[in-house]
Amino acid sequence: MNGYEATRAIRALERPDAGEIPIIAMTANAFAEDEKEALDAGMNIHLAKPIDIALLRKVIRQCVCKRDGNKRDENKKD
Repeated sequence: MNGYEATRAIRALERPDAGEIPIIAMTANAFAEDEKEALDAGMNIHLAKPIDIALLRKVIRQCVCKRDGNKRDENKKD
């Protein structure tokens, strides 16, 4: 099972949080069609390798803040 299949399986679960859990693609595939495929599979965001740690932290923070409905730390510097 690859990441796209795993994402589709998670999104298809009959759980209230299945559509809300953040799924971040981290891949060496950096073309626009790769990003589209990840998003079409149900992933929230696509990050190409090599991973920018500051960007990853920002993305995770945004996912957590969105989930918690808390925007206070969204613009915090790393």
